[in-house]
Amino acid sequence: MLTGPTSPDPDTCLMDSRKPLDGQAFGLMLIVCAALGLQQVALKATLHDISPVLQIALRSGIAAALVGALMLWKRELPRRGDGTLAPGLIAGALFGLEFLILGEALRHTSSSHAVVFLYTAPVFTALALHFLVPAERLAPVQWAGILLAFGGIATAFLGHPGGGGDTSLLGDLLAVLAGVAWGGTTVVIRITRLAQAPARQTLFYQLAVAFVILLVSAAALDQLSFTPSPLALASLAFQALMVSFTAFMIWFWLLRKYLASRLGVLSFMTPLFGVGLGAWLLNEPVDTGFLLGAGLVIAGITLVSGHQWLRTLLARRQAARTLAPDSAPDSVPDAIRENGTP
Repeated sequence: MLTGPTSPDPDTCLMDSRKPLDGQAFGLMLIVCAALGLQQVALKATLHDISPVLQIALRSGIAAALVGALMLWKRELPRRGDGTLAPGLIAGALFGLEFLILGEALRHTSSSHAVVFLYTAPVFTALALHFLVPAERLAPVQWAGILLAFGGIATAFLGHPGGGGDTSLLGDLLAVLAGVAWGGTTVVIRITRLAQAPARQTLFYQLAVAFVILLVSAAALDQLSFTPSPLALASLAFQALMVSFTAFMIWFWLLRKYLASRLGVLSFMTPLFGVGLGAWLLNEPVDTGFLLGAGLVIAGITLVSGHQWLRTLLARRQAARTLAPDSAPDSVPDAIRENGTP
């Protein structure tokens, strides 16, 4: 899962045109995940020059203008009566709430903690869809993943150093709540007309509404102060151009070309990048309890989001093992000899 806008699962919409991952997909996912993992670090690093809430508001406004211009050029503007306005406003409000909470979380916890707890979003999405959409019932392995993820959250909280500083319990809890809001955004998109809307249209709704909500929130919280230091300006440009526009556009392009379930598994490189970059660039301490909890969270979410891919992989390996004992090496099919799977 990526942090920010989401789209309908193309695996269930256009299965015939999707393909497994290749080197191009993996390389692009590395770029996307590194950029998304760096965004919390950049927000944290510029905290004294510009508040995270104001910075996210400005980046959303700039990116919304860019996406709107692209939609105008592509002639993808929403049509009157297409049924996307109301759910688009709701999705945008939840998106804005997610980043409002995340911005406040970064004032109380490290970027490493924020990115890991934010990425609990798929757990909350899966739980909600289980009760709302009959076709989205959770498999046993997914329930195990949910228990593992919540166990990881509990482990990280119980092993918390506590007592304020850069990793306060309040900040971690706010990051989890931001994940809940992100999960809610995904649910709205999956069960409304947005599921059939063009991805850029959904992205525009989210960015435009978030810009308004976050700008008003920054004013209400007295967080409109902006010191245009070189680092702050570089961070804002990176957030607007690389994260909210380019990274999301690459993500949506990948979703139209490759199997979403495979991409979803790779997207969990983002919290790994976030933790590593936070420790490297900001010298954020990473305690053992948090590392153990983060590992459990990432493992659990991988089971929740990637169970179909894991099941397919295990089935292919089982098929290969079943064929091997009964076949001489020369009679094993070429596909198994070359790839290890049928």
